[in-house]
Amino acid sequence: MLAHALSFLAVSALVIVTPGQDTALTIRNTLLSGRRSGCFTAAGVACGQAFWTVAASAGLAALLAASEPTFVAVRIAGAAFLVVLGLQTMRHALRPTGVARARRDRTFVPRTAFRQGLLSNLGNPKMALFFTSLLPQFGGGTFWALLALGLVFATMTLVWLTGYAFAVARAGAFLRRTRVRRAIDALSGTVLVAFGLKLATERP
Repeated sequence: MLAHALSFLAVSALVIVTPGQDTALTIRNTLLSGRRSGCFTAAGVACGQAFWTVAASAGLAALLAASEPTFVAVRIAGAAFLVVLGLQTMRHALRPTGVARARRDRTFVPRTAFRQGLLSNLGNPKMALFFTSLLPQFGGGTFWALLALGLVFATMTLVWLTGYAFAVARAGAFLRRTRVRRAIDALSGTVLVAFGLKLATERP
C-alpha cells in the first residue's frame, strides 16, 4: 500500500514539474498582472484537473476518449484558445509600455485568470486520457480511490504552479524593465501559440 502511494506520488511529481501549457499560462498571467493572477490561474488549472478526475473516476473520460469527433472538437477548441492567448500576449510586446499597462490594469482581474487556467486544462482532452490510464494503476478501480488520487494530483499541481507564480512575482523588479518585459511577452506568447498548434495537430 505504501509502495503504491509512493510510486503514485513520484510519477505525479515527474509529470507535474514537466513544463507544459498550464505552466506557460501561469507564468504569462503572473507577468501580466502579478502574483495574485498567477495563483488564480493555478487554481483554475487545478479545478480543471479535478473535473477530469471526476470524469475519469465515473468512466466519462473513457467515453470521451472513445468518441473521436468529440475528442477532436475539444482538442481544436483548446488549441484555438491557447493560440488566441498567445497572439494577445505577443501583441502586448508591440504596444507602447504605458498603453499595455493601462489595458492590463483595466481588464485583467482574478476571475479572468481563474477562467483562463480552467479553460486551458479543460481544453486539453489528453488530460482525460492521462487520468484514465494513470489513476486505475494505483487506485484499484473503485470510484472513491480514483477520486482521492486525482484530487491529490490536482493539489500537487496547485502547489507547484503557485510556487511558479511566487517565484516569477519575486523577480518583478527585474521583469518590469521595458526591454525585458517585451522580450518575455514575445517569448511566452510564442510558447503558448506553439503549444496550441501542437495540441491541434497532435494525435492522441
